[in-house]
Amino acid sequence: MKGIILAGGTGSRLHPVTLSVSKQMLPIYDKPLIYYPLCTLMELGIKEILIICTPNDKKKFIQLLGNGEKWGLSLKYKTQEKPNGIAESFIIGKKFIGNEHVALILGDNIFYGPGFQDIKPVDNKAIVFGYKVPDPERYGVVAFGKNQFAESIEEKPKKPKSNYAVTGLYIYDNKVIEYAENLKPSKRGELEITDINKVFLRKNLLEVNLLKQGWAWLDAGTPDSLLQASNYIQTIQNRQSVLIGSPEATAFKQKFINKKALLRLIKELPDNSYSNLLKRLFS
Repeated sequence: MKGIILAGGTGSRLHPVTLSVSKQMLPIYDKPLIYYPLCTLMELGIKEILIICTPNDKKKFIQLLGNGEKWGLSLKYKTQEKPNGIAESFIIGKKFIGNEHVALILGDNIFYGPGFQDIKPVDNKAIVFGYKVPDPERYGVVAFGKNQFAESIEEKPKKPKSNYAVTGLYIYDNKVIEYAENLKPSKRGELEITDINKVFLRKNLLEVNLLKQGWAWLDAGTPDSLLQASNYIQTIQNRQSVLIGSPEATAFKQKFINKKALLRLIKELPDNSYSNLLKRLFS
């Protein structure tokens, strides 16, 4: 399975902070935001990842992440010239995806929980991740039956059919490329990810995986949520002595690199709280 991080867009909800820097490079406590979705894909066992960003940000992301080799990854980069919608990711990434399944994660989404080790792609199907929220009318909402297959998806409904929001992580069969290429832009001129999901829904092939107790899902796309995410990461890391969203730690945990390679990476890091926590966890 291949992975895509969509890190494009203008970050308009965070203006003026994002006038000179990509939203996904803003700090969430002690790491750039993009580290968190990167580690989520790594936890799914994915090593080949495409970063889709704006033309202005491509060099900056390459400077930040490189080719991923030091973490046992292969990172590639493509640009989205205009914010034409999330579903355009599959058209931009068509050659990269090839004949494989693909997981797409939005670059401002943070997941923290027991892990994704048991999540596997299934031929023909799509998987969305539902998270219970107190105010579903603010989100895309998925309703589902006992078999965990979606029965409806609605964007910001006035009368939600469930309390489960659709998060910014999706797993698709390779057919998603064909579906994306045949999509028509919505009223706002974008290729909508909801319309992709509705194609699988009509075929009764859209599975809902619920993020239950013990999980946190954070969308760090506004000033308030950016601050809340930073405070959350700070609290968990300091109280539980864990390191969330660390490519070095995740690569070692997933056995993408061995202990010798990890210790070499730690040695190359500056002496600060991030490297010191890595040392305490793995040295």
